[in-house]
Amino acid sequence: MSCPALPLLDLLTLQGTVTETEPVAARLRRLRIESEALSGPTARPGQQAKVVVGDGLTLRTYSIWRYDSEGAVELCVLDHPGRGPGARWGSSATVGDRVRMRKPEGTFTLRPDAAHHVFVGEETASVAFGAMLGALPDGARISSCIETETAADRLPLPYSDRLNWITRSGTSLPDAVRRLAPEPGGIAYVAGEARTVQHVRQVLVREAGWDRRAVLTKPLWAPGKRGLE
Repeated sequence: MSCPALPLLDLLTLQGTVTETEPVAARLRRLRIESEALSGPTARPGQQAKVVVGDGLTLRTYSIWRYDSEGAVELCVLDHPGRGPGARWGSSATVGDRVRMRKPEGTFTLRPDAAHHVFVGEETASVAFGAMLGALPDGARISSCIETETAADRLPLPYSDRLNWITRSGTSLPDAVRRLAPEPGGIAYVAGEARTVQHVRQVLVREAGWDRRAVLTKPLWAPGKRGLE
């Protein structure tokens, strides 16, 4: 499937081709998009890419699973109830499809020199966490609370055996962070549903004594919203 001629979008986006698709968890599908325009300096772990989906005017933001400086980006798209334009695109994309997107961007990125890395989020956040964890050295100090609907929704993340996984029917993410009680002095990466991100940040700052500047947040979606960006 080719991209329609849209002169304005041509100025704001690049065009790529879907070259691989595969399921990587029960509700997450990996898409590899290749383009000469993506070649160059490697994206920073945790960054996102905006993709044009649906009618050609709708943008959805996806965390980057892997980035290839030879000219490719890999995204993991969540299939979820309601199936908006992003989920429909992610589930129907096939090898050979042309895609409009923007280059990797964003400041929600790994701070490699931190003494302690704390990851908090759910399925949509786990994609960025995978990129971040993959960039850490073997001896890095890691803590986490990562929530999924079921165990089958867990991505194959680096250091998976050291991560604290929870299911949505059990402890909430804010309560899981209270139980984890990470000591201040590191960097916390909190992403996912907007209200939950806010609550987790409050737990870390108001209850656990973290410096606000040490809690990096990325609201990725909100119930009933078409998108946050």
